[in-house]
Amino acid sequence: MYTFFGELGLELRVYERLLRLPVLGACSALSGCCIASRSETCRSRKQLTQDDDTDEVEIAVDNTAFMDEFFSEIEETRVNIDKISEHVEEAKRLYSVILSAPIPEPKTKDDLEQLTTEIKKRANNVRNKLKSMERHIEEDEVQSSADLRIRKSQHSVLSRKFVEVMTKYNEAQVDFRERSKGRIQRQLEITGKKTTDEELEEMLESGNPAIFTSGIIDSQISKQALSEIEGRHKDIVRLESSIKELHDMFMDIAMLVENQGEMLDNIELNVMHTVDHVEKAREETKRAVKYQGQARKKLVIIIVIVVVLLGILALIIGLSVGLK
Repeated sequence: MYTFFGELGLELRVYERLLRLPVLGACSALSGCCIASRSETCRSRKQLTQDDDTDEVEIAVDNTAFMDEFFSEIEETRVNIDKISEHVEEAKRLYSVILSAPIPEPKTKDDLEQLTTEIKKRANNVRNKLKSMERHIEEDEVQSSADLRIRKSQHSVLSRKFVEVMTKYNEAQVDFRERSKGRIQRQLEITGKKTTDEELEEMLESGNPAIFTSGIIDSQISKQALSEIEGRHKDIVRLESSIKELHDMFMDIAMLVENQGEMLDNIELNVMHTVDHVEKAREETKRAVKYQGQARKKLVIIIVIVVVLLGILALIIGLSVGLK
């Protein structure tokens, strides 16, 4: 698509330059003009043409440089989104490791903490890049050019990809929270404390697990369960902090993609119409070939009939001459 629009833009610029070219015979067409005046006019037009050519070259060079910079930003943003996707998969793996161990290794939690920080840093970078691209696109909205359509399309694709990746991350976080909450509930049951989901949510929101652990009997089993409850509770508190930090950014980009929905629907509709036109043209071509074949067949039949008739006529004439 980029090549097509690039070639179209080049053709339009060449066409505009052709429209601005001076009519070389204009000087000679003016009757009564002196040679000096005519020469001066031609020199002036030549200078104007050179100035126009210079402006064209400058505009073309500036536009090319701008698009090169744009695609460089697109590539950088794409790489960051891919890295976030890789980090999300690693975070999901670490979530599973933490959930499978009664007392997770401190290193595993540290690795998850570093991974969470890296995801937030890259996500903020991507969000800022996408917002910056959006502002520049809005500033150039009054213009209608192939470059602008390319920028809109690329920006839309990256925005949707970013939302998809962050949605997966959010789903992984929510799943980890629910499973951690389930582990806390089971450990409380082991110690003789039965809690409902509402009571457990109240404990998590208060940030104080002592609400349900204060009356636990002092035994070895209870101590281990208490240790896991406190550890899981801390995990959930850290997780919720991360979810809140990413929420505003996620909603910001999600709204951006939603606003782009109409534009993408229009693009998809145009593509569908184009495909329909191509299919219709293909069917018409098939019919034309079929009709052409039928016409040729009819022509051959007519020729054969004419030849047969001529043969019969010649035979009749020959017989008539022989009888005489």
